[in-house]
Amino acid sequence: MLRVAIVGGSGYTGGELLRLLLFHPRVEVVQVTSETHAGRPVPLVHPNLRGYTNLRFVRMDDLVEVDLLFLCLPHGEVAPRIEEFARLAEGIIDLSADFRLRDPGLYARFYGEEHPAPGWIPRFVYGLPELHRDELVGARYTSGVGCNAVVTILALWPLYRRGLVRECVVEVKAGSSEGGSKPNPASHHPERAGVVRSYAPVGHRHLAELIQELSLPPQSPGLYFSVTAVGIVRGALATCHCLLHEPLTERDAWGIFREDYGDEPFVRLVRVRRGIHRFPEPKILAGSNHCDIGFAAAPEERRLVVVAAIDNLMKGAAGNAVQAMNLMYGFPERTGLEFPGLHPI
Repeated sequence: MLRVAIVGGSGYTGGELLRLLLFHPRVEVVQVTSETHAGRPVPLVHPNLRGYTNLRFVRMDDLVEVDLLFLCLPHGEVAPRIEEFARLAEGIIDLSADFRLRDPGLYARFYGEEHPAPGWIPRFVYGLPELHRDELVGARYTSGVGCNAVVTILALWPLYRRGLVRECVVEVKAGSSEGGSKPNPASHHPERAGVVRSYAPVGHRHLAELIQELSLPPQSPGLYFSVTAVGIVRGALATCHCLLHEPLTERDAWGIFREDYGDEPFVRLVRVRRGIHRFPEPKILAGSNHCDIGFAAAPEERRLVVVAAIDNLMKGAAGNAVQAMNLMYGFPERTGLEFPGLHPI
């Protein structure tokens, strides 16, 4: 059994991660930390886990040595303490943004400060299995992924790696759980419910991950990325308008995406002619680790519209982290992640 601890376990990502790990047959969750809720039973914060765990939250200062640490702390809180965390565990999966970017200059540009632990950056593998599976096998240190980034990367990677895209405009619609569990004016129910609010028309930090993973020129990537908050709790939907160098038919696109993703355990290609579920949608992915991808071609315009959907707390965070853990420790990749989602919900 792999002994693990979750640092920062009172938030939505930490709670989702705990839900998955409690049912993982190869994992024992030893500790879950929360500075705010230390001493309280975990189910008081995560009521869906009533009857499934007797764990109580502990403070970070009370952490014991384990095999693997999952770090679910806010951005900027991991890197300054990375030496301390590394002394507590052989392996680390950091779900914050602190070690996602390999280029310290890109980090400084998008996060507004110099990286506090640049020497640690090369030790981390970007934790997206579909692009970095071989690197994750046996890795000790793995980063998480940005939820808006991962849904967009998976949508675009087959096209970009073949050099097919001239320019691309991406609009991501995101659920409220992306904002985390701490309330703020934007999350106040009268302000958030039923909303369609453009909160990052330009300059979203996840663009840095797209530049890195799609090998784009940092100063002029030719990819225009916007994020809009919508009135759902879970989910992210990326609509990617790809302007191509040459015309591409849907049949051609289908062949490209099937070649890259046909054997992927958590990428599903959606190609349905009839009914209401003709394109990916986040609602039917709630609780699952899948990324659904579909597309529509306009060859006469040299345009392919790629649509991709995920549950942001799963494939965009906790589920993807468990998938990465499975690869790191040689477990079957699907272990603990077989849940298909709910319909209706």
